[in-house]
Amino acid sequence: MYKKNLIALVALTSLGLFSSAKADDTVDKRWYVSPFGTFVQPGGDRNTDSGWGGGMGIGKILNEHFNVELKSFYQGYDSENKNGRWDITGGTADIQYYISRGAFSPYTVIGLGAINSSHNGKSGTGFVGEAGAGLTYEISDNFLVRSDVRYRYNNNAGANLQQGTNEFNDLVVNMGFVVPFGAKPKHVVAQSPAATPAVTPIVQARTTDCSTLDSDHDGVNDCVDQCPNTPAGAHVAINGCWTVDVKFDNDKAIIKHQYFNNLDNAANIIKNNPDLIIEVQGHTSKTGSLKHNIKLSENRAIAVKKYLVHDTHSPHLTTQGYGWARPIDTNDTEQGRSNNRRVQLEINGSQTK
Repeated sequence: MYKKNLIALVALTSLGLFSSAKADDTVDKRWYVSPFGTFVQPGGDRNTDSGWGGGMGIGKILNEHFNVELKSFYQGYDSENKNGRWDITGGTADIQYYISRGAFSPYTVIGLGAINSSHNGKSGTGFVGEAGAGLTYEISDNFLVRSDVRYRYNNNAGANLQQGTNEFNDLVVNMGFVVPFGAKPKHVVAQSPAATPAVTPIVQARTTDCSTLDSDHDGVNDCVDQCPNTPAGAHVAINGCWTVDVKFDNDKAIIKHQYFNNLDNAANIIKNNPDLIIEVQGHTSKTGSLKHNIKLSENRAIAVKKYLVHDTHSPHLTTQGYGWARPIDTNDTEQGRSNNRRVQLEINGSQTK
């Protein structure tokens, strides 16, 4: 029964490992070291008690879901009343599949390698295969706690260290930490380049300086105004584009009462300018999975749109969820994450006729 349960664990791990997922285009790709301690519960085929050991891994993060790692280990099992002591040294090449990356990051793992076993004065080298599942917890950008549970299959390939079998099945529990090298990459948001004042050809004795003009009377001069047709009464950002900020509680898409007045003002402007083309943009802080945050940001944008048009159809008012891709503040502090949980209402000045 013990061996059957371990084989079932291998099957489940393999299914999780090869699940496909879309990766983020801005990911951590650092090298790391991972020292660990080990508890081993051998199967009945070794006829010995549980044992302890440890080892060291060197790995690399490939993308949002995969790590590769080379791992070496030593373990010892001892039994005065059973079958004598086992001393095992070996190494594996591991592939880890992370279901999601965050503060808590669950993963599955498979590994293949070799083992040298010493038992009752004899030794032999054989094949080892491992499969299991684990979890990392990020304490800081350069220090994570990690633990996993693995099924191990060991075939000593004719070494005959124990009479009757060369195949062994063990349950392995590893506990350690991960130390990545270098700074953790941050999501970088591409900023719109500042408008470059046009060079006016000297064709007239007198020209008008755009810095003295404000065609739409929004308080931003025409040299830097990227939205020259902003409707009257709209609040604008430094680039002259209409922006209404609405911030949300963590993992929520409910508009708080303190933002109703700003949205009521925006709704009146939309009502008075029915031909404006407007995009309601939803944003999140970087907590949880990318897929979840894309959906959450879209729900926030939809909530604001419904408020603005009172659930009526508006062909020129669209929604778009950007997840955590466009932060306006750091995600390393609660205040910064609060600022990033927002909805922006923007118009580029275009109008339908």
